[in-house]
Amino acid sequence: MTMLPTPNHVGQSQTIGLLGGSFDPPHGGHVHISREALKRFGLDRVWWLVSPGNPLKQRGPAKLERRMAAARQLLAHPRIHVSDFEARAGTRYTAETIAALQAAYPRARFVWLMGADNLAQFHLWKDWQEIVARVPIGVLARPGERVEGRTAKAAQVFRHARLHPRASHLLGASEAPAWCFVNVPMRDISSTRIRAEGRWPKG
Repeated sequence: MTMLPTPNHVGQSQTIGLLGGSFDPPHGGHVHISREALKRFGLDRVWWLVSPGNPLKQRGPAKLERRMAAARQLLAHPRIHVSDFEARAGTRYTAETIAALQAAYPRARFVWLMGADNLAQFHLWKDWQEIVARVPIGVLARPGERVEGRTAKAAQVFRHARLHPRASHLLGASEAPAWCFVNVPMRDISSTRIRAEGRWPKG
């Protein structure tokens, strides 16, 4: 696996975007939004947090070792790292994972990254308001998804904490609660489609 830096090697000024998910399988779309996040939100690094499983999904993902290996093979970017931190820390929910990361890397600043589809159901996540209180949130979406973002419950509750897209580069330096919704060109690819087309057989 690709190991994350030790706490002493994460500088005080480093701002790190966290892209969590099952990555079942990882694909070029994950790479694309990670690169966009680096540019749009003023990030120094992006960490892929490959989770053991998604509590909101009934079907379990492929084995963690297989997904990590696929991510290693796919990814070749000096500022994007892959980790199984959630499995090693024993956390199950995002709020727990973020708290554990902040404890392990007290000198770092973290930004949680998500798509518009996750923002729409964000209020269903366990302790979602604690997540908003802990870290800024960067939302990346296709141009046609801005309505979905505006009508999401989380977007309504925290509308006072929203940064204008033109100020997206300030998100990494913002104090929570803060979030920003940006529209970016997206690749027409998804893990669900890859599985449906049989390009990621069970194993």
